[in-house]
Amino acid sequence: MVLDIVFSLDSIITAVGMVDQRWVMVTAIVVSIVFMLAFAGPIGRFVEAHPTVKVLALSFLIMIGMVLIADGFGLHIPKGYVYTAMAFSVFVEAINLWIRRREQKAAARAETG
Repeated sequence: MVLDIVFSLDSIITAVGMVDQRWVMVTAIVVSIVFMLAFAGPIGRFVEAHPTVKVLALSFLIMIGMVLIADGFGLHIPKGYVYTAMAFSVFVEAINLWIRRREQKAAARAETG
């Protein structure tokens, strides 16, 4: 919960720095809160049911942290590399989830039939 608050505040601070009109900031914050409230439950249940997604999310946070630290030391890492690595990781995890689901269905069919 503390991490959610920290990341929410981080997003709000970033939004404040990106625009000059207050109504845009307020609208963005309200919309993001509505989306968070609407999707927190389903996403939380999905993550609880698939622990490897937690590890993937943690690895993304670590990677972003390392990129920010490198940037602080003057070493620029192109964002395309970071996004490509993340997209590839999500693709591999999606395949793993699909395979596990197929195995669970096959095991359930073997028990009943």
